[in-house]
Amino acid sequence: MEQFLAFPLQQMPFVVITLIIAFTIHEFSHAFVANLFGDPTAKNEGRLTLSPISHLDPFGTLLLIIAGFGWARPVPVNPRNFKRPRLAGVLVSIAGPLSNLILAFIGTLCFYVLIYAQVAPNNVYLYQFFNLFIMINILLFIFNLLPFPPLDGYRILEDLAPTNIRIKMKQYESYGILLFLIIVITPLDQYVISPIYNQGIPSVMGLFERILGPFFL
Repeated sequence: MEQFLAFPLQQMPFVVITLIIAFTIHEFSHAFVANLFGDPTAKNEGRLTLSPISHLDPFGTLLLIIAGFGWARPVPVNPRNFKRPRLAGVLVSIAGPLSNLILAFIGTLCFYVLIYAQVAPNNVYLYQFFNLFIMINILLFIFNLLPFPPLDGYRILEDLAPTNIRIKMKQYESYGILLFLIIVITPLDQYVISPIYNQGIPSVMGLFERILGPFFL
């Protein structure tokens, strides 16, 4: 069974806990910023909450466990409620990925504190949890910024694009979703998903180390 999982079986409890936190905070952040800029749609539908039940998508969560990528339930947004739709749209879209980056940084900070207190090196479970927590949140940060629908990166491009380009993007959005699925479920993923694991995650972790290392190591 383990060969069908993106993570070792013994790490699954840590992965599940991380996903619950990461997905919940990600979607809550979308809802919070949307409500902040005048769109109560998510709030009215019960999505302005830290309850994981309101945000987790069973299939998207399972897919991340199996394939290494996945998603939560998208937060509903009505741009017509925004006074400045484009600016608000960009900020709402980027809020989710940014929340995962912040979680990864907080996880790194906690891990360094535990190392400084000489706790983490003596506890393999803490080491595994924080390593997965940091890695998965960085993965979600980078992955969600990819410019493919329905990811946040695509929504950011859509909000920044001129009106005539946005209309064309809407027309071809379904094809973009199909292209995205082809990329992630075929060998083409080695050019998209694999670089995230092999280059993106270590680069962000290295940045955190340069920021926090001088204070703790």
